[in-house]
Amino acid sequence: MKNVAISLCCALVAGPVAASDTQSDYESGLTYGVRPAYLVSRMQDGALKQKLQSCLAATPQRSAFSIGHRGAPLMFPEHTAESHRAAAAMGAGILECDVTFTADKQLVCRHAQNDLHTTTNILVTDLAEQCTTPFSPATGDTEAQAECRASDLTLAEFRTLAPKMDAADRSATTPEAYLDGTAGWRTDLYAHGATLLTHAESITLFDRLGADFTPELKAPSVEMPFDGLSQADYAQMLVDDYTEAGIDPSRVWLQSFNLDDVKYWIANEPEFGKQAVYLDDRYEASDDDEGLIDPMDAATFKPTMAELKEMAVNYIAPPMWMLVTLDDANEMVPSVYATEAKAAGLGIITWTLERSGPLHNGGGWYFQSVAEAIDSDGDYFEILDVLAQDVGVEGVFSDWPATTTFYANCMGL
Repeated sequence: MKNVAISLCCALVAGPVAASDTQSDYESGLTYGVRPAYLVSRMQDGALKQKLQSCLAATPQRSAFSIGHRGAPLMFPEHTAESHRAAAAMGAGILECDVTFTADKQLVCRHAQNDLHTTTNILVTDLAEQCTTPFSPATGDTEAQAECRASDLTLAEFRTLAPKMDAADRSATTPEAYLDGTAGWRTDLYAHGATLLTHAESITLFDRLGADFTPELKAPSVEMPFDGLSQADYAQMLVDDYTEAGIDPSRVWLQSFNLDDVKYWIANEPEFGKQAVYLDDRYEASDDDEGLIDPMDAATFKPTMAELKEMAVNYIAPPMWMLVTLDDANEMVPSVYATEAKAAGLGIITWTLERSGPLHNGGGWYFQSVAEAIDSDGDYFEILDVLAQDVGVEGVFSDWPATTTFYANCMGL
C-alpha cells in the first residue's frame, strides 16, 4: 500500500488551488499504482480475472464511472486538497465535496456538520472549549465522548484546524489518545500538512484537476432555520457556488438524503435538478421496492421507484448491499430493489467500495447482503462486475479510486 501512495506523491502540492493544478498536469500523470494488480492477484481463476489481467499494462484514462468518495480516504485525510489530488491522479472523473456550514454560514467540505472531533485536531487546540460537547474521558463502561461541529466555529477558526484521518479511540482517557484511533489497515503517513477546503475552493480545485462534481448537502446538526438560514436557503447556496464559478450544470450531480432538497433543486434549479441524486436511506433489502419500510407508517414511508420517477427524480444512490444479493448457488446477483429501480428508469450510483476494510472477514457493513460469498480482497472486482454489468450502475464511489478507474477502463465503461 505504501508504494501506491508514493507513486502519487509527485502530483501533490501544498496549497488547495495551486497554479500547477492544471488538467494537463494530471492527465499526463495518471496512475493505477500497485493496488489493482494486487487485487487481481487475489481473485479466483476465471474469465473475469483473465480479462482484468489483460488490462494491467494499459495506460490509465479518466473515467466518470470512478467517483472519489471524499477524495481517496483509504490513505489520505478525507475532504482535503491532498485527498482529492490523489483521487484525480488515480483517474476519478467525479469528485465529492460533502457540504456543511460554519457559524458564519460559510460552506465547507465536511462529511458531517458534527465530525470535527474525529477528522481534525480540534480537541487539542484552544478551540476545544467551543465544542458542542467538550471531551470527556472513558470511565468504566462509559466511552469517551466529544462532539465538535463546523457550526461551532467561524470560517476563520475552521481554517486553523489540522485535518487528520477520520477516527477516534473511544477507550481514551485523554484528548490526544482519543484522536489516535486510525484503523490498522489505513495509515496516518500522509496526514501531515493536509489542507482543509471550503466548498468554493473545492470547485476551483476539481475543475483544475479535470474532474466533475458531486456535492452532497449534509443534514444540519443544528436546528433549522439557523440564524435565519432556512433549509431552502442552504440548498440554494450550494447551487449558487457552481453558478458563480461558471460551471456547466451538466458537470454537477447534486446529492442529498433529504428528498425535499432534491425536489427543491428540481423545482427551482431545473438544469441542476435533472441529475440531482437522491441518496436513498432505506438500508435493508426486501421482496418489494419499498425496502424495510411499512407503507402504512406515514412517519417512515418511502416512495416507490415509480413514484420517485414521477417526481422527476432521475438518479438514486443506495449503498452497495441494497443492489446485490445471493442466489441459491451463493452467486452475487441483482436485488429486487435494483431491478425495480431499473424498471422505473432510474439511473443508479452506489457507495462505497474499499470503505470498510479487508474482505477476508466478509467485508463489513458495505457487503452485508453478500457476506457469505466474500472471503478475499479480490472479491472487490467480483462485486464491482455484478454492479456494473448486471445491475447497470453508472458510477461507484470508492475510497481508493484507482480500483474503479482500472475496472472501468478495462471494461470500456
